Amino acid sequence: MNQKKGKIYLIPTLLGDTQLTDVLPDGIRGILAGIRHFAVEDLRSARRFLKKIDKQTDIDSLHFQLLNEHSKLEDISLLLQPLLKGNDLGVMSEAGTPCIADPGSLLVSMAHEKGIRIVPLTGPSSLILALMASGFNGQNFVFHGYLPVERRSRSAAIRQLENAAYRNDQTQIFIETPYRNMQMFDAIIESCSPETRLCIAANLTTDDEMIRTRQISGWKKKPPAIHKQPAVFLIYK
Repeated sequence: MNQKKGKIYLIPTLLGDTQLTDVLPDGIRGILAGIRHFAVEDLRSARRFLKKIDKQTDIDSLHFQLLNEHSKLEDISLLLQPLLKGNDLGVMSEAGTPCIADPGSLLVSMAHEKGIRIVPLTGPSSLILALMASGFNGQNFVFHGYLPVERRSRSAAIRQLENAAYRNDQTQIFIETPYRNMQMFDAIIESCSPETRLCIAANLTTDDEMIRTRQISGWKKKPPAIHKQPAVFLIYK
């Protein structure tokens, strides 16, 4: 008789210093209580999050494996072993929702091939929250991840995104490493037309949250203070 396989739970974590009840459903506590195996992007943040969910959690009794941008295919395939033995596996990124602009999709793809059930859980996704609050097209949008770091390549990429926004009536979404936010902002201001609209969503779900949509001409007059703050950039016509 074939052994019943475990399930993969895609577990959203906090985007910042936020009350759990503000962004996560009550049921997540009960789900996490039944999971002993975890694949996590960052061990410290995962342990801290689980303790915040339930202070009584015996962290030392749990099994953690890293799943990040450095994970090799053979390492990712090993993460399936507990599932094949009937154990559930929780997948967590360092902040926000796994598998969207964060690790996890390769593991989920392998799990589908093995007939393992995937259970996505509700929680904060910075990309979706930013799109919702931008006032831009929410039916036709593209997420590009990180743009090139080199100045000329980055400027060329921004102009291409702006053209796509106008040509396809399509919201263009991208992110940057927080300490390079202002370089990205300056590049957008230099590359885009004055009437093009830019939304910047920073520190989402926290007390310092800022979500603002302006034309490029307006941003020139009042640049944002987003240095070293997690932010999402959106361009639209």
